[in-house]
Amino acid sequence: EGLTQRFHRVIALDFVGFGFSDKPRPHRYSIFEQASIVEALVRHLGLRHQRINLLSHDYGDTVAQELLHRYEHNKTGSIFINSLCLSNGGIFPETHYPRFIQKILKDGGLLSPIITRLMNFFFFSRGLGAVFGPYTQPSQAEYWDMWTVVRTNDGNLVVDSILQYINQRRKHRDRWVGALMSTSVPLHLIYGPLDPVNPHPEFLQLYKKVLPMSTVSVLDDHISHYPQLEDPTGFLNAYLNFINSF
Repeated sequence: EGLTQRFHRVIALDFVGFGFSDKPRPHRYSIFEQASIVEALVRHLGLRHQRINLLSHDYGDTVAQELLHRYEHNKTGSIFINSLCLSNGGIFPETHYPRFIQKILKDGGLLSPIITRLMNFFFFSRGLGAVFGPYTQPSQAEYWDMWTVVRTNDGNLVVDSILQYINQRRKHRDRWVGALMSTSVPLHLIYGPLDPVNPHPEFLQLYKKVLPMSTVSVLDDHISHYPQLEDPTGFLNAYLNFINSF
């Protein structure tokens, strides 16, 4: 709601494999495909020549980096990026620490389909709770909402395929980090510092070293991996301060 009060139009999408979108299997999920879908959506909505502000989180950070690379290299169909705001995500593979279950699923081979079928609400909520702060845990109802979305279209059965993005980040690091390093687009990071996946201070020190031209908002010490859910007001204020700065 806060974004709709500031911007003429706000678009929030579920990537393929996520939310209420299709979750095909077998399917080779890739960041490149997701970026192409975003470009196609922008064209479909008649926004091809509009200046677009990208606001992303985690997996979406990497999709945004690919969109930025295409924009900076004048690729056909690329969207006109006015600004980019990232939030807690594995922007740098060397400071990204996936959860144990993610490691097993992305490299599990024959184990992966067994684990995805055994996944249930209890293990899902326990695993997700570990990347929320101690004072910002989702309610039981919110956990059930999230689990319902995961299960929609049998999404739990494609988790191992989606997690290949972790390997893609490592493989294409130079392309995606390079896009951030070379861009002239206004760049910002909103960061929850208690994040065990992108830990403080290691992640933030590298970010500031590699991307000194980016501005940064660090939220309260107890905010973890999902700052937009754990501190929506702080997140919104940080974002609007960035948008109003240029």
